[in-house]
Amino acid sequence: MKQNQRYTQTEYVKQYVKLILRWSLIAIVIGIICGIVGALFYNGVLYANIFRKKHDWLLYLLPFAGIIIVYMYRKLGLEGKGTDDIIDSVHDSAPVRTRLVPAIFVATVLTHLCGGSAGKEGAALQLGGGIGNLIGRKSRLRAENLRIATMAGMAAFFAAIFGTPLAATVFVVMFIKVGHLYQMAVFPCFMSSYTAYWIATKLGVVSFCFHINIPATTPYLMLKILVLASLCGLVSTLMCNSYRLIHAMYDELFNNAYIRVVTGAIIIIILSLFVGKDTYNGAGGETIAAMLSGSNEGYFAFILKILFTAITLGAGFKGGEILPLFFIGSSFGAVFAPLLGIPSSFGAALAMVALFGGATNTMIAPICLAIECFGGGGVQMFAIASFMGYLCSGYNGLYSSQKILYSKLQAKPIEMWTNQNQMVRRHEPEAIGRLVSQKSKRAYRKMLSAAKKNKHIKRRKK
Repeated sequence: MKQNQRYTQTEYVKQYVKLILRWSLIAIVIGIICGIVGALFYNGVLYANIFRKKHDWLLYLLPFAGIIIVYMYRKLGLEGKGTDDIIDSVHDSAPVRTRLVPAIFVATVLTHLCGGSAGKEGAALQLGGGIGNLIGRKSRLRAENLRIATMAGMAAFFAAIFGTPLAATVFVVMFIKVGHLYQMAVFPCFMSSYTAYWIATKLGVVSFCFHINIPATTPYLMLKILVLASLCGLVSTLMCNSYRLIHAMYDELFNNAYIRVVTGAIIIIILSLFVGKDTYNGAGGETIAAMLSGSNEGYFAFILKILFTAITLGAGFKGGEILPLFFIGSSFGAVFAPLLGIPSSFGAALAMVALFGGATNTMIAPICLAIECFGGGGVQMFAIASFMGYLCSGYNGLYSSQKILYSKLQAKPIEMWTNQNQMVRRHEPEAIGRLVSQKSKRAYRKMLSAAKKNKHIKRRKK
């Protein structure tokens, strides 16, 4: 009996070792590929922005870039595909179309080259998720493990272009289901993230890190940060609702994707000429760095960036939402933090972290981001900013395929999707949580029925 027990224990250890080695190998392969592709993508977007700044006339080619993007996505059968679909593939352990990888790469570079307002991390999540999913399928992983490979790719690509492997890992394993930690995915995600980060830095990618002066922590300063972070939660709500509102307006006004993207491009051109500078075109990385150094773009900079980004992405151009989010947060903090007696550069960093927490419905990832971007100093202040941004943003978010499992304000579980009360594109009536009233349920069903008749939305598959 003892021999059989020892044999069982030995085999148990062997299975553990085998599993760890297998996931290590898969994660490292994902990290290497994502690191190489991530470096190419990073430099592609970087040089696209540099080239555009040297040639202002490229802005007038934005409508033609939009037409190319729509045509390419239509030919590849990828119309309407975005980051939410990658999140859905994790929920459902479903495969991701490999053709999405080159499509989002080219489309994002084109968007930046011609002056669209977008980031690169949304594309990074799609690129990384597509690569991870492909490697998972080639490794013949079971369906339940395929989601881990997809998440490892998302984390790896995020780390490759931002240089924040810890934040990338925590973000990916926690943001898909708010309140749930994919524990099995932590090790593969970190292995792939760190590998991708190391490869990308060797290939010339500069980490998203800044030096700021962090004041000493005091109770009075903490109270000021609470106020600033609460305001950032409201800005997060404004931003997410603006994105959805403008997207809905496009859906209502334009049935033709080509007319839609050309109209959006013309509006961006007019707004750019009206503003008189290209601050709100492209990724905005230089402007973020300037505001973290103590400068600012005025009281309305964050509103203008929200408008530019919402119009760009709503029209059908490709890119990410998180780098514009950093722009919006830092520009808001740089101007409004000094009114509370908080130094401008430190306020920009705090607001950036708070807005990240609010818009993505995460708390720990923004803290990790603050540590990797700004150093370990003042982590308590960044933590309180992240917590308040998360709490004050409600159940709004950048990604409507996020599932929220627990109430933010009460000690009870809920079952709802991010933006459920505002959008019905991906949600089933049965998924409405216990905290939603019967009246709200009837309204939800009515909205879903109307949307299906108008073919403006697509019902989420079970």
